[in-house]
Amino acid sequence: MAYLVPAEFVTKMVDAGEAKIYMSTRDTLVRAYMAGAILALAAVFAVTVAVQTGSFLAGSILFPVGFIMLYLMGFDLLTGVFVLAPLALLDRRPGVTVQGVLRNWGLVFCGNFAGALTVAFMMAFVLTMGFNTDAGAIADKLADVGESRTLGYAAHGTAGWMTIFMRAMLCNWMVSLGVVGAMISTHVSGKAIAMWMPIMLFFYMGFEHSVVNMFLFPFAMMMGGEFSIMDYLLWNEIPTALGNLVGGLAFTGLTLYSTHYKTAPKRQLVNSTVLNNNASLVKP
Repeated sequence: MAYLVPAEFVTKMVDAGEAKIYMSTRDTLVRAYMAGAILALAAVFAVTVAVQTGSFLAGSILFPVGFIMLYLMGFDLLTGVFVLAPLALLDRRPGVTVQGVLRNWGLVFCGNFAGALTVAFMMAFVLTMGFNTDAGAIADKLADVGESRTLGYAAHGTAGWMTIFMRAMLCNWMVSLGVVGAMISTHVSGKAIAMWMPIMLFFYMGFEHSVVNMFLFPFAMMMGGEFSIMDYLLWNEIPTALGNLVGGLAFTGLTLYSTHYKTAPKRQLVNSTVLNNNASLVKP
């Protein structure tokens, strides 16, 4: 399925990071908005499947559908730009600055949050007939998750905060592999398979994804979850975003960049020298 070797797709990672930093404010916000909305809808879909079938594994197997759709459409998640944008800075691409990276992160965060919040409101409205009926088992399940992933962590203090931070690191280790997976093939089927595996793993393991949580917790509050906005920010979104940043960049971005991108020119230089020497040996 037209597999690209690491030295080739890591170059695409750096190029993608540079392109995202130079992207206009409008395009960045629109693409981030759509990514947040699609991923939120995929989360509802996965939870619906899990509740109706009684199998969380079934929901986890199907959740990557949303991730694949948004990346095939060229939309951007915060977890992805956390990994790609710093590589362009590290590679000293012309005009790429720390301010440019932070601007990209900020715009994508806002766009993701707006998209996820839109779907949270729409699903709350749909499940309650305009907030006039009981939302049912799916909403109850999401509300319970919202409480357990805020107040549940808070009950353990610093240990709870560090737990969510590490779960977020593990999450974006896998999610960023999905982002890279979209680059290792030139065929849709190859891209989908490569993205599917790590995304399914993160969802089934219950790791913390900052964009999924931008939907989950506002929706849970609309459905009567008994926690506050500050509980959500301090005991979920902030440590999750920080963990996503550290995990994705450390485990995926920097490892691939340091061991494949930085060594590729040396390898190419050696191969070129060998070819030139061989050519000189066969000359008359």
